[in-house]
Amino acid sequence: MALDTYPIYTKQTDCQDCYKCVRGCPVKAIKIEDNSAKVMPEYCISCGNCIRTCPAKAKKIRKDLGRAKLLINNNIPTYASLAPSWISEFKGIDKEKLICAIRRLGFAGVSETALGAEIVSKNVQNLLNTNKPGLYISTACPSVVEYIKKYRPDLVDSLTSFYSPLLSHCKFLKQTYGENIQTVFFGPCVAKKLEADENPDLLNIALTFKDLKKWIEEENIHLDELKTSKFDTFQPIEANNGKIYPIEGGMIETIKEKETKGHLLEISGMSNIINELKDINQHNIKEPIFIEALACAGGCIKGPAMDEQSNGISSRIEILNSIEENKPIDNEIITIEKVFKKIIINKNDISDSQIKKALNSISKFSTVDELNCGGCGYKSCRDFATALATGIAEPEMCVSYIKKQAQRKANALIRCIPSAIIVVNEDLEIIEYNEKFIDMFYEENEHRDYFDRDNITGINADKFISFTNLFQSALKSGKDIRKDHIRDDDKLYDVTIFTIDENKVVGGIIQDVTNTEMKKEQIAEQAKEVINKNLSTVQQIACTLGEHMAETEILLRSIARDFSIDDDNNSHPQEVEIKTSSNKRDD
Repeated sequence: MALDTYPIYTKQTDCQDCYKCVRGCPVKAIKIEDNSAKVMPEYCISCGNCIRTCPAKAKKIRKDLGRAKLLINNNIPTYASLAPSWISEFKGIDKEKLICAIRRLGFAGVSETALGAEIVSKNVQNLLNTNKPGLYISTACPSVVEYIKKYRPDLVDSLTSFYSPLLSHCKFLKQTYGENIQTVFFGPCVAKKLEADENPDLLNIALTFKDLKKWIEEENIHLDELKTSKFDTFQPIEANNGKIYPIEGGMIETIKEKETKGHLLEISGMSNIINELKDINQHNIKEPIFIEALACAGGCIKGPAMDEQSNGISSRIEILNSIEENKPIDNEIITIEKVFKKIIINKNDISDSQIKKALNSISKFSTVDELNCGGCGYKSCRDFATALATGIAEPEMCVSYIKKQAQRKANALIRCIPSAIIVVNEDLEIIEYNEKFIDMFYEENEHRDYFDRDNITGINADKFISFTNLFQSALKSGKDIRKDHIRDDDKLYDVTIFTIDENKVVGGIIQDVTNTEMKKEQIAEQAKEVINKNLSTVQQIACTLGEHMAETEILLRSIARDFSIDDDNNSHPQEVEIKTSSNKRDD
């Protein structure tokens, strides 16, 4: 099977990097790569726990609805195998209307998967009555089978050698309607897609109830408005006790109807199954012991593809009410034997030195450092270190490591910033501070004899600074505050208050600008003196220039006047002279 066609995958753009899927995966088949959780098909058992637990809904079920529609359109009779948990999913819908709707989608008929369950129960009854001592694990749940094959190969021979109820049903349908028919499953299970992938000769496609609802909606079929007919019944017959299979212990209930030898046990929930089978010693088994194992806690009605609103005791009651009383399983036994093979998982052997190196990489140098908090998704720090060494985990998954890293960075910043740093809570008690704060506010503090210079944590900030009102304002408003040139005695400070945890924790950066401002004031005074001197000089120059201008103006006016007089005097003699000569001629 190609990895990109696996039934479960991650939509990376939706992944929030919370590692909840790692915590929820019973076999840790999740790889964290580039801060995104990816399903590892070679390790996965398709239980669907990651789908249920992912808060961002980034874990997706492979979409096969389009393939099913193509299948319907190829003119080959196609039968629907409907899981008995449909009663919980389609609450309040009559079976005739649901059958009618499915037939309108193009199916030749609708049959109950529960018929296959009844076939399986009869085969298990006969097996246990052979009275051969040993452990027998049911194969009704494909996720359990996948787990046994991959992680407990020592128990593969303990799997009952029968097909699952679904595959048994498909085989029954082919025997009834012909080998050439096609089959499509509708149910609450993701792992059924694995069965379809591995057994295409029996099951063509496995879909979920959500797929069925979507298909009906896309075809504009309204269940409550459908008019049914005599053909809208389960084919070829209606199941009875097999309907109880989706409830935890339901398989055992059907087996116990006939006197059966041995002990019958039920375990549901993958983590429970793993723990229960952990220390089993088959040599101590003196009688037949049958285990009904279901990966979903509570049974198939709690399947990963079920509507979450359908869970609860009411769903179980509805299924129980659908069963006719005292109707035994009387259909003919069909041989449904299957041989299960071990699956070899290639896992790198990790040495103790590799684990130690991985632990050191996340600042865990002794057993005291190994908190085993489970924040990374693994049960212990050593399990996480093994995953690190294997390459399926990243150091950033360790909460305590990230916290230490963040604290180191914060401490380094606080330590290296040349300004005073102080962090206070809502009661103005000091939470954090740097050495510069001590240097600025401790030595000259009148209360210093009452405080330990090396630790002022928990002391009210007003013992050191007079402008705590700024911190109170920031705590109340949740907004950052910037104030320049705050005077505290003979000092001047520039203060920036910033919110860390709104209304609860704020920090302050305090810069002593006393010397700088004093220099500025001195420069300003000197500048004023220079300006005043320059103004005096300018005024003197102006006055001098004014006197010179006045004298110059008088002189120029005098010269102009003199020139004017000379011109007048020079013009009259000429006129006389001319007149005189004229008179002489006349004479």
